[in-house]
This record gives sequence, structure tokens and C-alpha cells, in this order.
Amino acid sequence: MTPHETLLLTRADVAALLSPEDCAAAVERAFLLHGQGKAPPPASLGVAGIGGGFHVKAAALDLGRSYFAAKVNGNFPDNPRAHGLPAIQGAIVLCDASDGRPLAILDSIEITILRTAAATAVAAKHLARPESAVLTVAGCGNQGRAHLEALARALPLRRVFAWDRDPAAARRLADTSGRAGLEIAAVADLGGAVRASDVVVTCTPSREPYLRREDVRPGTFVAAVGADNPQKRELCPGFLPAATLVVDSREQCTHGGELHHALREGSFAGPPEPAELAEVVAGVRPGRVAPEEITVFDSTGVALEDVAAAAAVFEKAVAEGRGARLALAG
Repeated sequence: MTPHETLLLTRADVAALLSPEDCAAAVERAFLLHGQGKAPPPASLGVAGIGGGFHVKAAALDLGRSYFAAKVNGNFPDNPRAHGLPAIQGAIVLCDASDGRPLAILDSIEITILRTAAATAVAAKHLARPESAVLTVAGCGNQGRAHLEALARALPLRRVFAWDRDPAAARRLADTSGRAGLEIAAVADLGGAVRASDVVVTCTPSREPYLRREDVRPGTFVAAVGADNPQKRELCPGFLPAATLVVDSREQCTHGGELHHALREGSFAGPPEPAELAEVVAGVRPGRVAPEEITVFDSTGVALEDVAAAAAVFEKAVAEGRGARLALAG
């Protein structure tokens, strides 16, 4: 590439270039650098739309080369049914943070899916019991599928329960996600599945809480992924006070995650500042400290994940000669 060229990378390009393993490694490195104080805090902005809204997230990382990325995502839950469009879509602009050059424009769908699941896999390394073998996935869309794949690589899973308010979605996930040595079953009884699980992932767009604390047995790791704005919620009232909480961003979770709801209700009984995942990865704050702990990862999605994943895609695209080259500065 010349200094005046910008790569245009489609969703197909991203899918071909970014494996779940590479994404998890990139995301873990980003959290480590941030936890070590070697990356500035990420920024985010939410703007309401009609029937949905927009998230603008930005961050910078020094990965041997200094990168800045800004992602604009539209989140419109009714899109698949009403318009035949993805619920989440947008673009990432990746820049050289030393001179401002736009290095690449990337479709954001695949990166958002993979980096969200990668963050949960990183959290599982520190918050799940190492021997965790049974997983419940609540919400069997793109995120459910990505989380199953990511967690199957991070933990010694043997059995998976797939649950969705649309039973057909659960059956599709169970039928098409076969892995050697992994039993996957669609279930109608979420509570029963959770009671038999070591790990529970909630990745639905629900605005009404549905995961009950009494169904979660001691030692379980819960990744609460769906609540990424103040209107969404998956954990029932009283859940967080009984758990050890780690957040991806105190700022974001205070205003839009599961923590937001617990604070609003006055029910959060944890420390004034729950640990961030970056602090846990860097060893600044503890993760799981006892086998019987219920641990919760409150995930709202941070821009550190986006810049790390986008940089990994860009570097591999350059090495393999993939993507369309645009002369934006010409």
C-alpha cells in the first residue's frame, strides 16, 4: 500500500481474515495493555434513532504500530423482520494514530460479532472454573453461535444447552454447530438448563429480565451480553448482589449495562467500583477467588475490542493482498 491508499474491506473479507482464535488473542492483548495503563480509556456515544439507535465507539492502541479506530454501528432490532436487514450494521474507520492516515474502512458486522464473543472468552479464562464443562446459551442468533464457538475453544466443554424464545432458532443452533466431542441440545426449559450448567451466556435483545438468580448454582460463570443500552435487561432483580461482578467498562455499564439497573434499584451491594476486565487480565484486580463464587461479566462492548480486531484484520489483509484500495487522499 502507498501512503495515500485506504483499504476497503467487506464483511466477507473480515470473515476470511479474522479467526475466532486470532480475535481472542487480539482482544486479550488490548485488555492487557489497557489494564497496564498503556492505552487511553476508550470513548463511546449513543444517539437515538427511530426504532433503534446508533453507537459510536472509539479507541487507540499501540500494537507496535499506533492505531486509532472509530466504529459507527446502527442497532435496529426489528430490521430482520421488517426490512430484511441485519439488526446491527455499520463501519469501522482504522487510522494510523501517528499521522492520522485512514488505513482501512471495514464492515463492522463480523468484527462486532467476533470481538464480543472474544471478550467473553477472555473473561471466562479468569472468571469461570477451569473445569467448566456445561454451557447454556440463551439467545441463539449470531452472538449465540459466536459465543458457543469462542467458549468451546476457551473451556473444556462437553455439553451445551441452546435456548431461545424462538424454539426454531435454538434447534438451528443445535443442528448446525456440531463439534467433535460436544453434545448440543435445544431446550425449552431455561431454568433447568441453567441449573445444570457451569457457564451461562445471555445474548438476547430482551427488555424484560428473565435469568433468575435462584436457577444459578454456586460456582457458575454468567456472561451478560445482551444489555448494551439502558432499555435492555436480562438478569432479574437481586442477581448482582449475590455475585462477584466484573465489567468491561465501568462507565458504560453504569449507564447501560446490567450494573445500570442494579444501581438504579439500589440493590448493588458490591464494591463502589467493580473490577474492569482489563484490570483482571493485567492482575491489578482479582478475578475468581473461590470455586463456589458466582461470577458475572457485564459486557457492553468496548472500543478497545474493535481497534484490536480491526488492526488484526488490516495487517493480515495487507500481508495477503486482500481488499480494494481507494485513493481517498488523491
